[in-house]
Amino acid sequence: MSKRNTQQRRHNIIADLNAQGEVSVDSLAKQFDTSEVTIRKDLAALETSGLLLRRYGGAVALPSEITEAKVDQLSQQKLHIAKKAAMLIRDHNRIIIDSGQTTSALVSELANKKGLVVMTNALSIANEIHALENEPTLLMTGGTWDATSEAFQGQVAEQVLRSYDFDQLFIGADGIDIKRGTTTFNELIGLSRVMAEVAREVIVMVESAKITKKIPNLELNWQQIHTVITDDGLSEEMRIALTEQGVKLIIAKG
Repeated sequence: MSKRNTQQRRHNIIADLNAQGEVSVDSLAKQFDTSEVTIRKDLAALETSGLLLRRYGGAVALPSEITEAKVDQLSQQKLHIAKKAAMLIRDHNRIIIDSGQTTSALVSELANKKGLVVMTNALSIANEIHALENEPTLLMTGGTWDATSEAFQGQVAEQVLRSYDFDQLFIGADGIDIKRGTTTFNELIGLSRVMAEVAREVIVMVESAKITKKIPNLELNWQQIHTVITDDGLSEEMRIALTEQGVKLIIAKG
């Protein structure tokens, strides 16, 4: 099998695991034509996300009722965060919605807004915006397709963004570094920074479970961020630490 991007490979690992009940590092490395080190990293990441349990030489599936409960919980968190985010958007605002699962939950909350102009770099989000009955004006960055983030990136996308100005940017994060800012696994961070440059307000939408996760790449520093919206799983200690960075913190209660 030819090499696939990380996200697709991990999706396929879970599919195999659900079908077989267990998988081995050796067989997965051969199946995806990659190293055992890469597969171990995949399994570690999937275990951290609560999608499997690692065992010596491989992994086993979680009981389906546990997996389904976790997915339902995460979906509810994203929905609550999206509802809070939508409350910040006024009619006729010009907004950017960056690619991502949490940010995509915002689209359905735009149905009652009037006169919106929405820019995105994600085809999936663009399709959802196009389907809204209130018909926001839809803009796309174009650029180079990045399979890892499932979105357009690169210099062309950056040039398009710099041709406009926006009221708000809604962006997710793989993690939050309390001292530095938002972090990501993706090394293509240039477009995110340009998005922040051309928006008057930068709003980060992130689940509390991602806060303090150790992720290497700094995406946006605290000086670029105005607001953080997260769920009510955030500890009081982390609430204080975030507000000390000078950002407005909004808690989306379930």
